[in-house]
Amino acid sequence: MLTIDVTKLSPVQLQNYLQYAIAPRPICFASTIDEEGNINLSPFSFFNMFSTNPPLCIFSPSRRVRDGSNKHTLENVLQVKECVINIVNYPMVQQMSLASTDYGKGVNEFEKAGFTMLPSLLVKPPRVAEAPVQMECIVKEVIHLGDQPGAGNLILAEIKMIHIQENILDADGKIDQEKIDLVARLGGDWYCRVTAENLFKVAKPLTTLGIGVDALPKAVRNSYVLSGNDLGRLGNIEQLPSADDIDEMQRNSQVKEVLDATIGDATNRERELHELAKQFLNEGNVMDALKVVLL
Repeated sequence: MLTIDVTKLSPVQLQNYLQYAIAPRPICFASTIDEEGNINLSPFSFFNMFSTNPPLCIFSPSRRVRDGSNKHTLENVLQVKECVINIVNYPMVQQMSLASTDYGKGVNEFEKAGFTMLPSLLVKPPRVAEAPVQMECIVKEVIHLGDQPGAGNLILAEIKMIHIQENILDADGKIDQEKIDLVARLGGDWYCRVTAENLFKVAKPLTTLGIGVDALPKAVRNSYVLSGNDLGRLGNIEQLPSADDIDEMQRNSQVKEVLDATIGDATNRERELHELAKQFLNEGNVMDALKVVLL
């Protein structure tokens, strides 16, 4: 394993390692305005939501690595404590990237990138009409993390109003994860796209208390067939099946086939049962998978 003392790296070198490792990162496409009315639009991937009540997002325009100077977004919110956080999806990612160009003070990136300015209802900066979600925010605080090149400036933005394009909503009026077509930032020039093909669900252990991986037999924990993800799903079951339930599983036609084919061959029996359990897991049948590995 490569071990690195970060004090031995330049800001550029350190940024490369961090941005490749800490990813994917959501993108805050922030529109701001200065006290003279100059509009700025710029993306930041040091961004996330940090509170629901109050609804609070934080994004960070870092000092420029080349010379330590501040970005226009930071200068603007120090003058006019308002912003709009526009969410970026795939149909607008190339234009969004163009808006990240370091244009001079007073240049409107809406125009440079070809975006449509949409008047906000509560704040002065305009919204990006093409963005699937637009959040009008009041800047509550700016926290400066340093005065060196690459130092962050945390902008705490409280969401006051949310605008959502109706074409990304489902029948219940909620955002459809497949329809919104989000993109996220990786390292270097890399991005990723959240498509239906690469979406998956993980059951949240919020209402149940999973038995934990440590409750599984040692042979299961050390299985050559079951992955860490497989063990995590088995450990998320609320309680172990009863002995009667496990015995009943022996009458399952697939289980019976494995048992009959491996009489007197304990090693292959364990392996094939684990393979069958993995098949059940892939089909979403977690409880039957647990019964199989407990036979």
